[in-house]
Amino acid sequence: MKASCWSVVLVACVATVSSRVLAQVDAPIDPSGLHAAMERALREEKLVGAVWAVLTPGETVTGAAGLRDARRSEPLTSASKVQIGSVAKTLIATGVLRLVTEGRLSLDTTVASLLPGVTLHNPWGESHPLLLRHLLDHTSGLDDARLWQVFSLAAQPDAPLNASFGRDPSLLRVRSRPGARLSYSNMGYTLLGMVIEAVAGERYEAYLDAHLLRPLGMHASSFQFISQTGPQADAQLAMGHFENGVTQAVVASWLRPSGQFTTTAADMTRFARFLMSNGEIDRAAFVDQQLLRAMGRPSKTEAALAGLEAGYGLGLTRRDRHGVIGRCHVGTTVGYRANLCVFPEEQKAFFVSVNTDSETADYERFDALLIRALGVKPADPVTPTDPPERIAEWEGIYALSPNRTESFAYLDLALNFAIVRWEGARLHMKRFQAAATSLTPTGGMLFRSQDKITTSHVLLTSSDGRRLISDGLRTFEQVSRWRIVPLWANLAAGVSGLVYLVLAGVARVVRRRLKPSDPVFVPFVSAVALVLPLPFFLGQSFLRLGDLTLASALLALVTGVLPLAMALGLWRRVKRGMAGAGDVLDAAAVVAVLQWAVVLAYWGLLPLRLWV
Repeated sequence: MKASCWSVVLVACVATVSSRVLAQVDAPIDPSGLHAAMERALREEKLVGAVWAVLTPGETVTGAAGLRDARRSEPLTSASKVQIGSVAKTLIATGVLRLVTEGRLSLDTTVASLLPGVTLHNPWGESHPLLLRHLLDHTSGLDDARLWQVFSLAAQPDAPLNASFGRDPSLLRVRSRPGARLSYSNMGYTLLGMVIEAVAGERYEAYLDAHLLRPLGMHASSFQFISQTGPQADAQLAMGHFENGVTQAVVASWLRPSGQFTTTAADMTRFARFLMSNGEIDRAAFVDQQLLRAMGRPSKTEAALAGLEAGYGLGLTRRDRHGVIGRCHVGTTVGYRANLCVFPEEQKAFFVSVNTDSETADYERFDALLIRALGVKPADPVTPTDPPERIAEWEGIYALSPNRTESFAYLDLALNFAIVRWEGARLHMKRFQAAATSLTPTGGMLFRSQDKITTSHVLLTSSDGRRLISDGLRTFEQVSRWRIVPLWANLAAGVSGLVYLVLAGVARVVRRRLKPSDPVFVPFVSAVALVLPLPFFLGQSFLRLGDLTLASALLALVTGVLPLAMALGLWRRVKRGMAGAGDVLDAAAVVAVLQWAVVLAYWGLLPLRLWV
């Protein structure tokens, strides 16, 4: 879930500090040129500041540009501490792999045996239990997160991790066969934090600080909750920002193992070098080398078994960007965006953390600059081939299966679908809310999108005979148009009905013809009331979106009343009779909204309770 606020304005003061570790130069890294380019990118993308690091076999260069705190015009330095969001998952995964190397865990250990007090709803439990590797690979089939787990100021940094799942016994429901498909889950990595605690016998933060970070030499980093204010304040931690330079201090999270980590650019270079090493520290195995090599390599999913190399494995993603292929993890958290990429074959890596979370900025621009500074060798593009036979059978409408966030299943099905067409030489995949993707055949059922170098998609058939398209990170399942067209019609009719009721009601108010006895009066008032929570939401922090507040309680009230108001209006209309076309239109609008409300209630969206 990503935070969104307002656009960012850089303050005039900009400073930088660059440090070098080791003298021998292996790649054409120009620190001054890189700094100038990063500074220009920050200015043009309207971001506050950034720290970064680039590594080659013989050199490590760290740098910084912009501001630590936009309010105080304090310069950011390469020694400043930053947050990295979901990049923390790579460190959590490495900590788990350390336990596996010690023989205290196995990738095939069942989660139920490790966490007997956690209730898991797995329909495939007898034949396909949830395993540790499924949590690491995001193939557990678990929901990503609920609003209250992400947008909340009620979380406490010292709360037990099981409090993250205590509100709803059905929260940990497995929605696809474990191991079959990737579906990114912050809840899954929170369970990994609980696994570490169960094995180590202490809080995961303390254990990993002592038994992972210290051996790696990451002395400026910590899994502990650290903020810019309060009792956990650290003067070295850069302030987070949103658009327009709005500052935001770090807040506690219910799902803290999935994204709570404070570090420096120099410490992340130590971690990157370890990821590309043989896994030894002081000539003793710290993490098994084969486990390190498996990070970023998806395995055992339907897509991987069908030959697709793209995907997620043991805490890293195989990322095809800017003409090179790396093993990476991006992260977004309150006020920050970060990325870590390693290129083990060349022993090169980069890290960057921008202390601004903006919805409009092009963060890929920073990745491209760092890749260029590293001089990473471009990958050879895969050769196009003839299309597979009977390709036309794959045309149709596709829906996410599973979708990432269960709370938005209705919206994903209705608005996040894809339409697939074969256009002579390429497969055209157009998602409703995203740019079209053109897929070129590369052999068998494999395809490459126009912005990739290597194979990026695969066509496959599920065990129950359904056609699937996967990019390794998401799986789309072909659905009948008779499943989705009625949903679109339901949505269109409901929205049209609401618009009609508001416009018709306003017109009657202007002409002083709307009376409480009018059958359309109650539906009109109910429709207008839907905007009442808006000023209350605007008056509170968006970080309270998942908390029970006056705004969210009012939203639940007006959405809960909506179907009742429509039913009352319809009853009064029928009772009075319909004397003309206007009465028929009134009744049709009320029926349209009522049927939409029934569908929304079926999907759990009415009443709309953001705190559950």
